[in-house]
Amino acid sequence: MFGKSKNKSLDRPAADLHSINHKITVLFELLSDLHGSEQLILKAGKLDALQLMDSTQVTERLVALERLVYEDPTIEQDYEGEDLDQVIQELEDNIAHIIARNTVEKELEAKVAALMQKRHQEYLQEIQAEVLKQELGADNAQTLKKYAQLEMLEQKKLAASAMELMRPVKLSQIVGQRSALKALVTKLSSPFPQHIIIYGPPGVGKTTAARLALDYAKNRPYTPFGEEAPFVEVDGATLRWDPREVTNPLLGSVHDPIYQGARRELADGAIPEPKLGLVTKAHGGVLFIDEIGELDPLLQNKLLKVLEDKRVTFESAYFDPDDPRVPKWIRKLFTDGAPADFILIGATTKDPSEINPALRSRCAEIFFDPLSERDIELIVSSAAQRLGIALDRQLCAMIAQYTIEGRQAVRLLADAYSAALFRHYEQNGDTANLEITKADLLSVIQAARLTPTNYTKASPQPEIGQVFGLGVAGFLGSVIEIEAAAFPAAQKGKGVVRFNDTAGSMAKDSVFNAASVFRMLTGEELSDYDIHVNVVGGGNIDGPSAGAAVLLAIYSAVKQVPLPQDVAVTGEVSIRGKIKPVGGIPEKLYGAKRAGIRRVYIPKDNLESTSGRDYGLEVIGMADVHELLASLFPSPLRESEVG
Repeated sequence: MFGKSKNKSLDRPAADLHSINHKITVLFELLSDLHGSEQLILKAGKLDALQLMDSTQVTERLVALERLVYEDPTIEQDYEGEDLDQVIQELEDNIAHIIARNTVEKELEAKVAALMQKRHQEYLQEIQAEVLKQELGADNAQTLKKYAQLEMLEQKKLAASAMELMRPVKLSQIVGQRSALKALVTKLSSPFPQHIIIYGPPGVGKTTAARLALDYAKNRPYTPFGEEAPFVEVDGATLRWDPREVTNPLLGSVHDPIYQGARRELADGAIPEPKLGLVTKAHGGVLFIDEIGELDPLLQNKLLKVLEDKRVTFESAYFDPDDPRVPKWIRKLFTDGAPADFILIGATTKDPSEINPALRSRCAEIFFDPLSERDIELIVSSAAQRLGIALDRQLCAMIAQYTIEGRQAVRLLADAYSAALFRHYEQNGDTANLEITKADLLSVIQAARLTPTNYTKASPQPEIGQVFGLGVAGFLGSVIEIEAAAFPAAQKGKGVVRFNDTAGSMAKDSVFNAASVFRMLTGEELSDYDIHVNVVGGGNIDGPSAGAAVLLAIYSAVKQVPLPQDVAVTGEVSIRGKIKPVGGIPEKLYGAKRAGIRRVYIPKDNLESTSGRDYGLEVIGMADVHELLASLFPSPLRESEVG
């Protein structure tokens, strides 16, 4: 650290004065380049600034600089209470103005002198205007001053963001997607790479994986991708175009000379100007469209045509192929079209059924898995290493409780790091031995008003009338807590069944199916009981997959037999007691694992979809309700209750 300044008139840290002194030196060098060293010394002598220039005092050197810039020898040292940074900024602006003005004056003088040799004195003013038009175009002293200021701004750089620093740079650093990454790389790193659609929840690494997969493919000698193969990224949700082809940033468009403002040299000759789109920029590489399911349906169909032809065509009523004024590149684009041979990689959080079938038929489909708590912990730990900090494993587990997205987990870590840095510097005045504490992370979580992602947790304690079903929304599985209560009806045969209206019509159908199956199993009528079935939290069950869970809840409530609370069930129940297959099994199993479920019952026909993966829990396939009841209630039941 530097010591305090010896300038009595200034009460600023020495580091600030050192920075100001450095800026003054740079500005003196600019003046020297502008006037020349000898002329600058002569000018300083006339303005009584020569001795001040050689001073070791910042304020005296600043006085010398002001006298030279403002050409005023009466300026004295009086900076007490002033903002020196503001003074320096004003000097920079004036020097930029002087540089711009001198540049314009010199260029004008040189051009005027050359033209005056050819023209008469009476045309002097006309010559000056011509010089300004030919040499400077739209530039003048003011615009050149702006240009100089922009150049100064270019010299100021901030450090890379924490998110960029912690982003994976290798495929091996992407967590929780081993099988999906293998499928992505094998389909892209081939002599015949395929178009791909990646499905998965947000924040699991789809975009990063696509970019790194292209880098991987570039290094394989048997792929068609060269070292300069581009990776062009666009968001389908924000991509806008005009059906009249006035503008189309994805495929390209034509600017007609009259209505759409082609370049002046083309508009003067009534020549249309083609504008190349992203598909041509991606030629020879990858075009990545995030949220491809949000892309306009008509634009999707046009994109399919480009995928087939590997070329974009342009049309315009203003194009005349026989016009000799048409440049060759424009004639070629209208005659042959623009090349657009690329590999399309689309990413979406939507279900495959919501994607254009024609687009799906041309693409290989890869599914990215939701991230488990263990995956989030690994992501946070790896990001902490790239950030260069030690992080307690308990904090990694804590972050995993509040998010299921890798991107948000890294953001929470970056915010906690910033909070710890602020606290540590306030307390110690340095950044050595920085440590993120639980209090730092809690402050970030509270500021963002985050809540744990899993309120429902499995329990080893059995309960009567309560069971866990499984649901899925947007590739994210979750447990659904279903409970039932049964009471003898006031009048036999006149019992009432109540159910959440918010749970949806399909869930009500599951209750009616369960009533029929219950009668088949037990020989009893549910109408002899008042039954209340409730979906805790009021969730909407969009499908019949809760049938088995609803049946178990009703059976347990009526028969007063407890159900284990570390078990989850999914499957549609037919009125004949068959357990029918349902969708979203992988996502549901991940949701069950996050909730601490130990065992999951699924339809037997869905077992094949779980092969080859370790979900960290016991998965059992059931063909009908008899097998399900026999597995959950191993104690002897009446023969009529097990069929």
